[in-house]
Amino acid sequence: MQLRIPGLRIYLRDWQLTDLERYRSWMVPRQRWKELDSPYYALPSQEKIEVHVEQMRAQITSNSYPTIRSVLVISDRDTDEFRGIVSWNWESAETHWPTVGIVIFDPAYWNQGLGFEALGLWCDYLFYTLPTIARLDLRTWSGNKGMMRLAEKLGYQLEARFRKARTVNGVYYDGLGYGTLREEWAARYPRGFMDYLRQQQQQDTTYRPAS
Repeated sequence: MQLRIPGLRIYLRDWQLTDLERYRSWMVPRQRWKELDSPYYALPSQEKIEVHVEQMRAQITSNSYPTIRSVLVISDRDTDEFRGIVSWNWESAETHWPTVGIVIFDPAYWNQGLGFEALGLWCDYLFYTLPTIARLDLRTWSGNKGMMRLAEKLGYQLEARFRKARTVNGVYYDGLGYGTLREEWAARYPRGFMDYLRQQQQQDTTYRPAS
């Protein structure tokens, strides 16, 4: 069964076949998103990307998604078009310590609150489906001001600053580690993140309602 988590302006959902070509088109060099999303790491080779795309195609065709998703697509609520992805992986599986990530590929959809909505829904999902975790991490670098603002807006705390740990175009930047505890998240969003979004929508008449 496909998973679909509704937000106000986006869905978090499983991959669909129509997403694959759009995803492939963003996984090429000299993309604006990659200038901000861990630019100190190279993109996978085209060969590896093709292997990954075919693995996703097989998963979609066979409807063989894992019980706990490691990646979900961010799609537009009105059109269902592919906008980006949210993800997580283990920082330390032995101690139940996960790290989350998010990418919205097209700069035309940046700075509109979509990342806040998507990552908030994703954190809710992970705290619900991973009952053994006590915290969520988010890693970024001091050149990615948007991700820093997003982490802080969601209630993540800056817990680590690794000075001059990243180099981009010959310039040193700090590596940053943000975190939120389960009890902190529950106190900030006691009825869940979607309820928080609805409350904000009611308070802000300029917020475009979902159709």
